Amino acid sequence: MHDSDKTAPTVKSGVIERQVEQNGRSTEKKIAGATVEIPDTTKLIEAVSASLPEADLAIIERAIHFAASAHAGQYRASGEPYVIHPIAAATTIAEMKLDRDSVIAALLHDVPEDTHVTIEQIHDVFGEKVAKLVDGVTKLGKIKWDPGTEHTTKAMHEKQEQAENLRKMFLAMVDDVRVVLIKLADRLHNMQTLKFKSREKQIKIATETLEIFAPLANRLGIWNIKWQLEDLCFYYLHPDNYQEITLAIYDQRETLQSYLEKVINTVEKAFEEQGIHVLEVTGRPKHIYSIYKKMMRKSRAFDQIYDLLAIRIMVEDVRDCYAALGVIHTLWRPIPGEFDDYIANPKESMYQSLHTAVLALDGRSLEVQIRTKQMHEVAEYGIAAHWRYKEGGKRDVEFEAKIAWLRRLIDWREDSGDNSDAMDFVETLKSDVFQDQVYVFTPRGDIIDLPAGATPIDFAYRIHTDIGHTCGGARVNDRLVPLSYQLQNGEVVKIIQVKNRKGPSRDWLNQALGYIKTAGARDKVKQWFRKQEREDNLSHGRDILETELKRLGLDNISFESVASHFPKYDKADDFLAALGYGGITINAVANRLLEEKKTQQSLPEFAQPNSIVTSGNDKAPVLTANMQVSGMDGLLTSLAKCCHPVPGDEVVGYVTMTKGISVHRSDCSNILHIPEKDQGRLMRVNWGDKSVQYYRVPIRMEAMDRVGLLRDISVLVADENINMSDFRTLQTNSRGIITILFNVDVTSVDQLYRVFHKLQGVKDALEVRRDVPNSSRTKS
Repeated sequence: MHDSDKTAPTVKSGVIERQVEQNGRSTEKKIAGATVEIPDTTKLIEAVSASLPEADLAIIERAIHFAASAHAGQYRASGEPYVIHPIAAATTIAEMKLDRDSVIAALLHDVPEDTHVTIEQIHDVFGEKVAKLVDGVTKLGKIKWDPGTEHTTKAMHEKQEQAENLRKMFLAMVDDVRVVLIKLADRLHNMQTLKFKSREKQIKIATETLEIFAPLANRLGIWNIKWQLEDLCFYYLHPDNYQEITLAIYDQRETLQSYLEKVINTVEKAFEEQGIHVLEVTGRPKHIYSIYKKMMRKSRAFDQIYDLLAIRIMVEDVRDCYAALGVIHTLWRPIPGEFDDYIANPKESMYQSLHTAVLALDGRSLEVQIRTKQMHEVAEYGIAAHWRYKEGGKRDVEFEAKIAWLRRLIDWREDSGDNSDAMDFVETLKSDVFQDQVYVFTPRGDIIDLPAGATPIDFAYRIHTDIGHTCGGARVNDRLVPLSYQLQNGEVVKIIQVKNRKGPSRDWLNQALGYIKTAGARDKVKQWFRKQEREDNLSHGRDILETELKRLGLDNISFESVASHFPKYDKADDFLAALGYGGITINAVANRLLEEKKTQQSLPEFAQPNSIVTSGNDKAPVLTANMQVSGMDGLLTSLAKCCHPVPGDEVVGYVTMTKGISVHRSDCSNILHIPEKDQGRLMRVNWGDKSVQYYRVPIRMEAMDRVGLLRDISVLVADENINMSDFRTLQTNSRGIITILFNVDVTSVDQLYRVFHKLQGVKDALEVRRDVPNSSRTKS
C-alpha cells in the first residue's frame, strides 16, 4: 500500500503554503450493505464539469464510490482514509482535461495492487479501456529484477529496481501515454504528502523524483507538474536553502507585488495605444528551485539575483505574439542573447512561446513570455493537451511526431540487443532525453533535436545509421567544423559523406575525445564494430590495451590479469574483443586498474594510493572533495583512500563515525562487501559543480628532434587550458630521437587521455606515456 502523507506543504506561486484541507466535508454512502465514507470531492467534480460532458459525471461518481469501497479500512500514514490519494490523482488528471476513462483509471489505479478487487472486476464494471489503463499503471509498480550476487549492496538493488521501473514506464508510454500521465499525477500527490515519511524515505523519494519524474514531466511538456515537483523536492532535499529563499521572497513580497503591478499597467497601456488586444497579462516571482539553480550556476547570493520576476502575456493569435514582442522591445531595451523564438522553432516537448528579457522599470531585469491561449494550454499540460487533439480525431500525425523521440529510444535499444540492461537504458535517458536540448536544422530545413553538447556525428546518426557510418566531415552554417564540435541552437548542419569509407572510427568511442554525446550514436558505432570479424576485434583490442598500458606505465601487467578485473567476460579473448569493438572503453579499464588496492599483487606499487600518480618529489595540487550528498552541498566529505575516486566516477557515500561522509567508487570492493547491518549508512553522492581539482602527472615523450618541436608541444598543451611545468629535455641519441619530460596538471583521467591523444598527433612524435621511475615498479 502506498501510504505517503497528506499534510506536507504544497507549493503555490513559488512560496510554500500549508495545504488547505480538502477533506473537511465528507459524505457516507451505503455500498453493498456497508457504509463507506467518501471524502470531499468538490475539487474533482469541478474539474470534471469544466472539461467533460455532463453525461460522464455519473460514471465518474460511481468510480469514486467504487474506489472508496475497495479501499475501505485503509488509511494513509497521516491517519486519513486512503482513498484521498486516488481522488487527488484523479483531480490532477481532470485538470489536464483528459478523458473520462483517464479520470476513472486514476481513481482506481491502486485498487488491484492494494485491495481484493481484480482487473477483471474493473473490466466488468468500467469496460476494457479503463481496465487496460489501470493494468498499465499497476504493472509499473510490479518489479522483476535479478538481485545479483550476495555481495551486491542494498543501494545497488534499489538502483536496479528504479531502472527496471523506469524502463517499464517508457515502454508503457509507447502504447498509451495516459498511463504515464496517471503515474505523474500519482507521484505529484505523493510528493505533496511526504511529511509523515521518515527522513531517509523523504530524501530517497525526493531524489528519485528530481532525477527522473521532474525531467520526465519537462520532456513531456507538462510544466504545471514539473515546477511543483521541483519545488517540493527542493523543500525536502535542501530545507535550509528552501526556507532562506522563501523568506527572502516573502520579505520582499510587497515590493515585488508593487513593482509587478506597475509593469503590468505599463504594458497594458502600451498595448492599448498600439491597438493590440491582450487576453491577459500576469506576473509572478520565479519558482524557488529555478532561483536556487541560478544562484548555484552563477555563484551568487539571493540578493545578487536581479531577474527574479517574470510576466506572461497572452494574446489571441500568432500575429499578435510578434506584434506584442515589438511593443515590449520598443518599451524597454532587450538584453542581448536572451531572445528565443519557440513559436517558429517549437521544442520537442511541444512547447511554443516567445521568450525575451528586458531592462524594465528602474533598469531591473524582467523575463517576458508571449503566447496564445492554446500555446499556454500546451505549455501547462504538454503531451496531455496534444493527446486530446488526437482523441478528437485531429492532428494524429502531429501527435505521433511529438513522441517520436520516445519511439526512437525504444527502437534503438531493441536493435542493440541489450534490452535486459535496464541501467544502460536509464543512462541513455539521462544523456539523450533528460538533458537540455539544442535544436538544429538539416539543409532542407527539418528541425532535429539533440541533447546539449551533441556533435555532428550525433546529428549524422540521428538522420540515418549509414550517414553516421560514412561521416567524414561536417559543415555548420556553411563552414567546416571538427567532428567534435558542439552544435548550437539554430545552426544548419550538413554532413560530408565519404562513399568509400568502410565504417566509423574507433576513436569515436573514446569519450575523452568528445566525438559522440548521445548513447544512441555510441551504440550504433559499437554495433558496427561488433559485427566485424572477431580476429580483427581481438587484434585491435590487444593494440589498444598494449598502447594504453604503456602510456600509463603499467605495461608489466599481463592481459589476463587486466581481464580478471572484468568478470563479465569469461575469457581474456572475450574481454579483448569487447575492447576492440568498443563494448568496453579503455578509460574504464584504466580507471579500474589504477583504483585497485595497494595490497593486490597484480598491480605495481606506484599506482597507489592516487588514481593519477605524481612524480619524484613534486607535490601534486591538493584534491578537495566538494560533493553533494543526497542533493545537498556543504556536508563534510572525504575521498576514500581504498579506491580514490576521481571526477566523473560513479560514487557512493558511507557515513563514518568521526569523519563525515567517506566517498567511494560504487564498485569499490569495500562497498560491495559491506555488512548488511551497515548498509543503511550508504548515501547517494555526486560530484559538486564547484569542485575544481588538479592532479600533477609526469609525462615522457619521445620524438624525432626538429626545429619547432618544443613550441608545438607547448602550444598544444596551452590550447587545452592545462598548466605545464618542469619542462626538461634529455640528450638526443644517435638516431636523432629526443626525450622530453614535463608535468601537466589535469582534472580527471579523461582529460589526461585527451592530452595523450593530441600529443601523439604532434608531428614526428614517436611515443607518449606517463613517466614512471623504474625503481617504483613491481614485476608481476
